[in-house]
Formats: sequence, structure tokens, C-alpha cells
Amino acid sequence: MDDPQPVDAPLTQSATFLVLTADHSPTALHTIRLALASVPEITKNISIRHPDGRLTCTVGIGSFLWDGVTRPDPRPSELHPFREIRGAVHTAPSTPGDILLHIRAERRDLCFELERQLMDKMAGTVHVVDETVGFRYFDARDLLGFVDGTANPVGPAVPRSVLVTEEDDEAGAGGSYVVVQKYVHDLERWRALKVEEQEAVIGRTKLENAEVEDAPAGEQQSHKSLAVVADEHGNEHDIVRDNMPFGSPGSGQFGTYFIGYSRRLWVVERMLERMFVGDPPGKHDRLLDFSRPLTGSTFFAPSLTQLTRLGGMRGLQGVFQIFSTNVSLCSNGGNGG
Repeated sequence: MDDPQPVDAPLTQSATFLVLTADHSPTALHTIRLALASVPEITKNISIRHPDGRLTCTVGIGSFLWDGVTRPDPRPSELHPFREIRGAVHTAPSTPGDILLHIRAERRDLCFELERQLMDKMAGTVHVVDETVGFRYFDARDLLGFVDGTANPVGPAVPRSVLVTEEDDEAGAGGSYVVVQKYVHDLERWRALKVEEQEAVIGRTKLENAEVEDAPAGEQQSHKSLAVVADEHGNEHDIVRDNMPFGSPGSGQFGTYFIGYSRRLWVVERMLERMFVGDPPGKHDRLLDFSRPLTGSTFFAPSLTQLTRLGGMRGLQGVFQIFSTNVSLCSNGGNGG
């Protein structure tokens, strides 16, 4: 299997989540190919000056852009745009996104510099849909006060949970599906709950991060329980979350940026359906009464091998085709009126 991108990089002190839409003209696509292929090299050039900074960047490509930048490589079998999920009370919106840059480091300046260089390389070809700067909050807690990411797999279970294998899908081997959502919290209403009520919503104790006993089937489930996904055989499937708090007390904005990496896109989609529709339907995740999603986008993070291959001569084919067509038209009198 091809070498993967650093989708399993450890949680850092700082992160930038950048979602972009792209110009799909042949010249713009060529520029974007070269820029995305250069991500590992730029990351290395910055990291070598600050080896303790743990700088990484994972690139995700959206469904509408995939064919334009990777052709003739086939599409990953499950790749499609984020599908809106509408429950009786809450909705997970679908928002545009052609490119995701998930930049992580121990220092904010390293994230800033990598983003700056990449945006310079793609200048005039992309538009920012959302840029969110996240930070680690104490002992990996969210702004609701609970430890986030406890359910993540560890050790050898990580690649088994996030990396597509050749047996799964040869076109996506070594890659990972990525789903992002930007949630904002109503902290005033959340803080009005008693700690015991908050713990019932989350499914864990606030101080010790211990699991709260699951509710009986058919009754209101906690966030922890609704985030568990099993297939028809009862086998549970994990994803890796690298969520980060973000916010500005001065502007009154407080939130969590959800990012989930998965070997199978349907696992994340089913998790979100359980949250927004409810299981049983009608009993949605009560966390959504206090946390509202503003965005929702799906990407595929190709293997590192495939990503760097985008910079090859194959990326010029579209430009050469346009040039050849124009020359042909001119030689046949196509410029006459």
C-alpha cells in the first residue's frame, strides 16, 4: 500500500482548518496540482528549522475537484459531496469545499507560515470558504469542559480505522475519507445545566472522564452512545477525531471544529445520522441543543504517493490540449469572421 499522508498525526497545541473552493479552468487546475504536490516539500523545509514543532499538513480533495486534479487516476469508491442531514429538530448543512488543508503544529507561527506559502502558490485559483484556527485547551478538553477524543483508536488500531486498503478499494488505497463540521456553542445555556445534566448529555463524567452507563435501548441516548457505529454483524467501526476548540471571548464566539478521518465514509455518515435524526428516530443527540453546525464538507485525503504525483507532467495535459485546440482553429481559419 502507498505511504499515507499524516492523517494520524498526534494532537498538537495549534491547528488551522482551511476549506477552499477552486477555479476549475485548465490553467488553474495545473497551478493547484503543483501547489498540492509541493505540500510535503514545503512542510519539510519549514520543519527542518524547527524539528520540535511537529508540523504536518494533510490535504483533502473534494468530490467536484477530484477528477480535475487527479485524472486519469480513478475516484475513490465512496467519495461524494457532504449530504445534508435533516432531523426533526436539527440539520447538518452541506457547504462547499474543493480543498481541505489540515495544518497541525506545536506552534502557531509554523501553521501560519505553511498556510501563507501554500496560499501564495495557489493565488488567484482558490477562494476561502472557511478558515478556523484551533488550539489545545488544557488537558484536551472542549470549551464545554469535557475531554474530547477519548473514543479514538490507539496503536495498531489507528491505521486499521482510517486507511483504505487495496482490498477495500484499489483507487483509494493508502488514503482516508475526511468529514469536517464547524460547530458553535451556546455556552450560556450549557452552563445553566447542572454538572450531572451535562454528564448525561455527553455520556461521561466531567472531571474524571469516566463513562456513564448507557441508557436502555429505545430511550434517550447520550452523545457518546450515538457516536458508536456498528455494521449489520454487530462489529463496531472507529474513526479518528482531531477536533479542536476555537473561539473569541471578545466576540462571544465559542466552538469546536470537528474533523473525522475514516477508512469508510459510511461510518461517519451513519454516526451523524444517529446524532441528528436520533436512534430511535426523534431522539436526537441532546448536545445539538447547545451546539449548532455551521458547515459540512467531505473530502478524500489521497496517499502521500498519489499527492506528490500530482506535480508530474501529466498535470500539463489539459493546458496542452487547450493550446493545441487553439492552434488547430487558427490554422483552419477559425480566427476569421
